[in-house]
Amino acid sequence: MSNRVDGDASRYFEELRQVAAALPYDLINRIADALLNGYESSRTVYLFGNGGSASLASHFACDLGKGTAHCNGSKRFRVLALTDNIPTITAWANDSSYEDIFAEQLKNFIQPHDIAFAISGSGNSKNVLNALGLSRKAGAVNIGITGFDGGELKFLCDLCAIVPSHNMQIIEDLHLSMAHSIFQRVSSRMKPRTMAAASKV
Repeated sequence: MSNRVDGDASRYFEELRQVAAALPYDLINRIADALLNGYESSRTVYLFGNGGSASLASHFACDLGKGTAHCNGSKRFRVLALTDNIPTITAWANDSSYEDIFAEQLKNFIQPHDIAFAISGSGNSKNVLNALGLSRKAGAVNIGITGFDGGELKFLCDLCAIVPSHNMQIIEDLHLSMAHSIFQRVSSRMKPRTMAAASKV
């Protein structure tokens, strides 16, 4: 889908419906399964992106970390959004460059088989690409969600789901929906909550 809607609500939602119907559902399920495998192996998931993608990184980290907290007894999902520490982000941007704000944070933590989860509408944000490059060298698993034609990001990812649209607002809407569908698949496959944990909710 490459046509931009002209401001009419009905046309916007019709485009949203059409693009949603063309999403790579099997690949989205595979991303969820990769996150579940990471959880079961006690690996850490690192989320990052810019602008609306930064907001989604924080949102998705909350869903995975808090939303699954009562599943599987006491075992917690290890997840961190690299978008949340403003002092660290601005320090690296000031002392190094904005292109390094995620890669430099990953250097402190990333381990083989961890998961770097990149969110980028264009797939060409340099700071996102730098982080994926570092993650790949560290032997981690790279996952991405993007739009347009996938940009450079798709070449750095083991799994990359592309929203087939050139409308950034449609892309961002469906990135959020994809994150929610991934979360539901992950949480539904984690062991049922214990009775004790469920009683405290």
